[in-house]
Amino acid sequence: MSDTVGFIKKLPHDLVASFKSTLDEAASASLVLFVVDASDPSFRSQLDVTRKVLAEVGATDVPSLLVLNKRDRLGPDELAALKAEYPDAVLLSTRSKEDLQALRERIMGYFESDMIDEELHIPFTAQGVVAEIRAKMRILSEEYDAEGLTIRVRSTPENLTSIKKKLAR
Repeated sequence: MSDTVGFIKKLPHDLVASFKSTLDEAASASLVLFVVDASDPSFRSQLDVTRKVLAEVGATDVPSLLVLNKRDRLGPDELAALKAEYPDAVLLSTRSKEDLQALRERIMGYFESDMIDEELHIPFTAQGVVAEIRAKMRILSEEYDAEGLTIRVRSTPENLTSIKKKLAR
């Protein structure tokens, strides 16, 4: 995670090169979040500058999500206009726990889009596997019985295959 917008807005464009290593991180990111103050009339130009700078460091192909913050400072007409202009953006107020939860779910949904849900039974004799599951997978539910742990996970197919091989031994 790297915050670049604050200094891009204030820094003369020719000096942005000095911060290239910081910006280079965006080129290898899994997802770039553009968080802007939607109540600031100049947010579009700030967003344009940010996108241009990221293009200069080769981050144009990185998936991104536009987050329009401070929706609580906008009227109904302004909100409707922004929704029409940016239909894929997340409109939120960081003062709202529900809005933050919705953003979290949107980000989680992005990262989990290629994952699958599966139920695994881990006998008590294979407890070393549980730590790996907890580190690499999202736990959806777990239930203990006399033979071990039944756990429902969301994971990449590769991680599931690896765990299943370990359980088959």
